[in-house]
Amino acid sequence: MHIIARKSLREFWVEHPDSEQALKAWFYEAENAEWKDSGAIKKQYQSASIIDAERVVFNIRGNRYRLIVRINYSSQTIFIRFIGTHKEYDKINAGEI
Repeated sequence: MHIIARKSLREFWVEHPDSEQALKAWFYEAENAEWKDSGAIKKQYQSASIIDAERVVFNIRGNRYRLIVRINYSSQTIFIRFIGTHKEYDKINAGEI
């Protein structure tokens, strides 16, 4: 999978250093994945929340942080839409961001 934009993750872990290793691990796993649909994601990440056919929420570092991505399965591209604390996540609409 091609991930756009790693810079968002890097900027977040600079601000929240305890998230760095978990975000790097997620990035490596996602980059090397070949997900064809949300079912494949759920097999690998049982705690992931499927918002719709293209949007997924990943729990990072034991649910301390939330990562929302939009996935284009046909082009194998992941777009980072949001990364934040659980408290910040509660203030947004995951289906619209």
